[in-house]
Amino acid sequence: MMAQFREILKSQTVIVICSVVLCLLFLMTILAPWIAPNDPVAVNLAHKLQSPSMNYPLGTDHLGRCTLSRILYGARTSLGFAMLIFISSLSIGLIIGIIAGYKGGWIDQLLMRIGEGVMAVPNLLLVLGFVGIWGAGLKQVILALILVQWVYYARIIRGMVLSLKEQNYITAAKISGSSQWKIIKKHILPNVLPPLAVMGTLEMGWAIMDLSSMSFLGLGIQPPTPEWGAMIHEGKSYIRTNPALMIYPGLMIMLIVVSFNLLGEALSERFGIKRR
Repeated sequence: MMAQFREILKSQTVIVICSVVLCLLFLMTILAPWIAPNDPVAVNLAHKLQSPSMNYPLGTDHLGRCTLSRILYGARTSLGFAMLIFISSLSIGLIIGIIAGYKGGWIDQLLMRIGEGVMAVPNLLLVLGFVGIWGAGLKQVILALILVQWVYYARIIRGMVLSLKEQNYITAAKISGSSQWKIIKKHILPNVLPPLAVMGTLEMGWAIMDLSSMSFLGLGIQPPTPEWGAMIHEGKSYIRTNPALMIYPGLMIMLIVVSFNLLGEALSERFGIKRR
């Protein structure tokens, strides 16, 4: 069964379908100002909790705001900040991983012990701890998620660098008198970045889930800014009378996370790259 699943993942169809879905979602975020039927933050209590109509294709929320418009703009918020978390974590992990792997010795030991200390605590608890110290808010949550996520990239990159620096062409470059920076730039980075790009498709899904979770708990993005996790948080009070307020943003989170994860799994299986 597992072998059949892996064969399906390796198929070009999964990669194409997930890529198309993600491209459409990113296009939706770009075109949100032009395709959103209403202002996503405009309050109109006279139209609260309306059913779908021509003016409000997915109805309205408890404050009379257009649900479709908030989902479209929420995609910009969720994807944009998730990419910020991913790129920042990757950059920090890349620098620390290369330093630890290439330098070795006490520097490697120190950096890896710090990383192990971070990994010893579950992600969510660590993020909640940081937010508890710094206070709730978007900046605090993003910084906390970055401080948690960089460890995974650093450990994977360190392992790659340890393997690469034993290769003959690296030894030849050292003998020829190439500087450490030149070796890293010319030989290490080109071999490290492609696997990270594949792994990034998996990590984007985690970043979106983490950010949405914090917003759902009321610790991340604050109203009236549209964001999928925050929309679920606002809609939970109406789960019996108007469950669509939670279902629509929940489906969007599920769609994008599943697409990223399936694409990442497919690329990992296709190119033989291990997950974290």
